Amino acid sequence: MLLSDEISPEFIKSLDIAGKKQLCDEIREFLIENVSGSGGHLASNLGTVELTVALHSVFSTPGDKIVFDVGHQCYTHKIITGRYAGFGKLRSAGGISGFPRSTESEHDAFIGGHSSISVSAALGIAKAMQLEGSSGSVVAVIGDGALTGGEAYEGLNNLDRSVKNLIVVLNDNEMSISRSKGTVSDYLTRMRSSRSYFNKKEAVKEFLSHSEVGKEISKSISGTKDLVKFAIYQSNIFESLGLKYYGPVNGHDVEKLIEILEIAKMTNEPCIVHIKTKKGKGYRPAELNSGEYHGVARGNHTGLRSRSYSELAGKKLLRLAEKDERICAVTAAMKYATGLEHIAKAYPERFFDVGIAEQHALTFCCGLASQGMVPVFAVYSTFLQRCFDQLVHDASIERKHIVLFIDRAGFVGEDGETHQGIYDVPMLSSVPGTAIWSPFDEATLEMCIEKALQSDCIAAVRYPRGICPEGSVSEYSDCYLSGNGSDTLIVTYGRISLGAQSVDSADTLTLLKIYPIPEEAVETALRYKRVFFFEESMRSGGIAEKFLCRLYERGFTGKYHITAIEAPAPAADTDTQLAEAGLDAAHIAARTERHRSETET
Repeated sequence: MLLSDEISPEFIKSLDIAGKKQLCDEIREFLIENVSGSGGHLASNLGTVELTVALHSVFSTPGDKIVFDVGHQCYTHKIITGRYAGFGKLRSAGGISGFPRSTESEHDAFIGGHSSISVSAALGIAKAMQLEGSSGSVVAVIGDGALTGGEAYEGLNNLDRSVKNLIVVLNDNEMSISRSKGTVSDYLTRMRSSRSYFNKKEAVKEFLSHSEVGKEISKSISGTKDLVKFAIYQSNIFESLGLKYYGPVNGHDVEKLIEILEIAKMTNEPCIVHIKTKKGKGYRPAELNSGEYHGVARGNHTGLRSRSYSELAGKKLLRLAEKDERICAVTAAMKYATGLEHIAKAYPERFFDVGIAEQHALTFCCGLASQGMVPVFAVYSTFLQRCFDQLVHDASIERKHIVLFIDRAGFVGEDGETHQGIYDVPMLSSVPGTAIWSPFDEATLEMCIEKALQSDCIAAVRYPRGICPEGSVSEYSDCYLSGNGSDTLIVTYGRISLGAQSVDSADTLTLLKIYPIPEEAVETALRYKRVFFFEESMRSGGIAEKFLCRLYERGFTGKYHITAIEAPAPAADTDTQLAEAGLDAAHIAARTERHRSETET
């Protein structure tokens, strides 16, 4: 047994090839056993075991830097760099993050929760190291899915030969979360035809070797490589950018990986190492359905998907699309995660997966809208952050009617800070011509979706990750008042409103349309002596602050208290995150009663 608490980069280097292969097998078994129980990103990590062992065989962190793009494939890296014993608390409160974090370990060169950032970050690190006189290497590990994002090309475009210490490893598994889409994916597929390439290369070599002229031609074209590559591929995008290119290489052959990485390390100029891997390698269910096993829930809980907000939103959209041929659905490589597989199957001509390219998706939706279509862009709140310029310039100025299904709004639990959906409300509410709805159960979810699709502006429906309660509201209203006629009012929205409605000592005003703030809600709040606003979003720029301004403009003289999110929370389960922010039912009741008592004395 090689895998133990003694595992380290130095230990990896001491192993022979047979030992490294054995270690890879043991790490893969460990990941299958532990991640299936703790939850986390399984398929992507199973696909990069040999690559990570090879990286630590050739390079020496923290002197050398490894930047993982969408760093959910960093588990083997964490095991190797001293965190093996802590994997029992992976993605748990006080435990190991599911992504690289420089505050967690000196071996984590850069944070990696969002896609397509690695080349830009690695280039900045490499330039800084050169300025400081460091001789270390920098490796950016980027997937073919991340190459559908524009920032990756901005980074590649800025690479030049003055950067002597930068290697880009393209981990090509034909997947992002859903299967990779677009011309880049098609291009890489052609490049993967290595058998055709090498067979033709050998055939050309053989042909040229039979004549003196052929021998001279062979010499002039460096052993036929350039000619054959041009004949088969026409060109290589990476070499066209002036980058040395090596590959494709079997990403599960640790010996070949070490060999090619050693060559790349000696190249002394920016280069691309193209490896071919299998997402979910070594675990048959994940190999057959890597999308389903991209991320697994803690304990592999069943039943969550069928009752999730995402799934219900997707099914509601399908029912509406059956009646309205203008409705289109757009995703950025998240078809299954956002519930859009139903409309994709029923109306493929009205479904668009643009790859990991949120900015493009938003502007693409505006283009659809300009021609009378009703585009619905289903996107995680944390990834919508990338679209602020497009929201302002492409959607707001000319008031395009696009609909945003903002998934994973609020706390998201174990994925931690990089994935929390706590910025969309301040961002969207600052964009003119935007309306935001926040349902709290299945009935209000369907109502909000209908209202958004019927509107004529940027219309956002935000909802959390997890199970959606059934609900019993039968008629739509912008806000709902419940209680027994108290002089104290709780104002809130979204899933935490269900906890607020259980507080006996105060009435509860639940906002369904949270922006623009309904006039009815302001009028209602003016009747109370004390108003408590609870918000599962950032306090700064949030609805609570805007609601307070509206009250004071109308002459409110009562007491006003805000409880909202001040900073992103570390990884923990969602219930813990809500409790620590004072946003669960128990804390809402306690804070309301405490502040109420203080104002009465």
